[in-house]
Amino acid sequence: MKRYIKSSVLLTGILILGLQSCSDSFLELKPRGTDLEENYYKNGQEAYNGLVAIYDVVGYQAANYTTKILATSAASDDHYAGGGGSSDLPHLQAWSNYSLTPAVGPQEDLWQRNYMGIMRANVLLQKLPDIPMSEQEKARFTAESKALRAYFYFDLIRYFRNVPLIEAPLAGDEIYQVTQADPADVYALIEKDLNEAIPDLPLTVSRLNEAGRFSQGTAKAILGKVYLQQEKFTQAAAHFADVNGTPGQSSPYGYRLLENYGDIFQVENKFNAESILEISFTNTSVGDWGCIQCTEGNILNIMIGPRSYGQGAGAPDYVAGWGFLPITQNLADVMRNDPRYPHTIIDMNQLVAEGKASYTPGYMDTGYFLKKYAGRESNRWSGAGTYELNFPQNIYEIRLADTYLLEAEALVRGGGDATRAGALLNAVRRRVGLDPVSATIENIKRERRLELAGEGHRWFDLVRWGDAPTALGDRGFVAGKHEVLPIPLLELDNTLLEQNKEYGGTK
Repeated sequence: MKRYIKSSVLLTGILILGLQSCSDSFLELKPRGTDLEENYYKNGQEAYNGLVAIYDVVGYQAANYTTKILATSAASDDHYAGGGGSSDLPHLQAWSNYSLTPAVGPQEDLWQRNYMGIMRANVLLQKLPDIPMSEQEKARFTAESKALRAYFYFDLIRYFRNVPLIEAPLAGDEIYQVTQADPADVYALIEKDLNEAIPDLPLTVSRLNEAGRFSQGTAKAILGKVYLQQEKFTQAAAHFADVNGTPGQSSPYGYRLLENYGDIFQVENKFNAESILEISFTNTSVGDWGCIQCTEGNILNIMIGPRSYGQGAGAPDYVAGWGFLPITQNLADVMRNDPRYPHTIIDMNQLVAEGKASYTPGYMDTGYFLKKYAGRESNRWSGAGTYELNFPQNIYEIRLADTYLLEAEALVRGGGDATRAGALLNAVRRRVGLDPVSATIENIKRERRLELAGEGHRWFDLVRWGDAPTALGDRGFVAGKHEVLPIPLLELDNTLLEQNKEYGGTK
C-alpha cells in the first residue's frame, strides 16, 4: 500500500482523532487542531488523502521497532525474540518468554496501531456523505474505510478480547467515558462492515496504479478469517472458496499460486498473483533515526539478519543484521527435508562449517535465521537517509496459500467437502513437489507451519487451535492466560477501561 500512499500527503496534524503524534494513546488525544480538521475534506482529493492515511497504518512500524509480524513471530514456537541480549527490546522479550505484565510487553504498540487506523477510518466515514465527489467513488471510499476498520478490529479482538467499540469520532471528554464492549458485539461490527463493504469494492485492482488497495477478494479473505476464528466453519469455507476458486487454477479474482515457491519472496516480485493483501515498502522515503516510525522502508529486513555477518566466497549477500527472530531448533528440524527449507531458513551453522561466512551469535542464538525477509546487500540503499531503515521488500499480510489452507481447515473442522479440502491442501504441496496427503487437521496444521513459516501467522494459529499451551509451555505460556495480551496501562489511566482478568483485572 505504501506505493499508493506515497502519491498523496498524509494527514498527521490535520485530523485530530487518531491522526496526531504516533506516540499518543487514542484515549489521550486532546481536542486540539479542531479548526483544521473541520475545514478539511472539502473535495475528492482530500477524501483520497484521508483514505491513504488509513491505509498507511496497515504497515505501521513503532518507534521502538514493534511491528505486527515481529511481535507475533517472537511469541510463536518458530522463533525466539533474539537480538543482542536479554534486555534488547524488552517488550519483545516479554512476549517471547511469556513474562508479560501490564507494564512490559508489545501491547501498547499493537493497541495504538489498530486504534489509530480505526479512528482515521471513523473520521473519513463521518465526513464522506458531505464531500462533493462522484457517488461511485464515494461508495468505494466508504467500502474501503469499513473494510479497513474491520481489519483493525479483528487484530484488536484477537490480541486483547475486551476492547472498546468506537464507530464514530470522539470529542472532548467522550474519550474518557469509553468502556469495553462484549466481544460478540465487536465481531458483529466486523462482519457488518465487511459484508457492507464487499459489494462496493472492485473485483480486482490494477497492480500498476492501485497496488495495495482492497478488492472484493481482500475483504472476503478477511471475512473468512473472522468466521473461522469464531468457528463458523460453513460461512468461513464459503468465503474462502470465493477467494480461492478451483485449487491450482486462477481464481475469479485473478489469484493463483506462483509456480516457484522461491519467487514469492523475491524483492522485485511485488503484488504478484498470489498476493491478496500486501504491505508495500520503499527505499526512497529518506527514513532516518530521527523518526523511525516515519520511514517507509521495511525495518524487518535489518532486524532479522545474522549479527556481524561476514560474507565469504560462495555465500549469499545478506546484510549484517541485528539478530532478531532466530529460528528455533524445532522448526529447523521439522523443515530440514522440506523443499521450502532453503527459501525459508538461513543455515549459518552450515555456512560457517563450510568456511563460507561468519557471524556473531546473538541472544538465544540457534544458528538459524529467517531468509524470507533478511536484507540483502543488493538492496542496500545508498541515497539520502539511513540505509538500515530503507529496505524495499514488501510483506504479505494474506497470500493465496494461506487462504487455501484456511479453507481446508474450515472444511475439515466443519465436516464439509473432504475432497475439496484435499485438493486445496495438495495444491500447496504440489507447488513444491511434495506428494499428496489426506486432508486431516494434523496435516493441515503441519502444512501451514511449513508453508507460512516466518510470515506472522503461527501464534494466531496455535491460539485458534488450542495448541499454544503444548507448543509454548516450555517458554512459559500459561493456558487460560496468555491467549490474550494485557490492556496497556496507559489506557487504564483516568478512563473507564478495565484490565483483563488474566492480568489482575476484573474484565
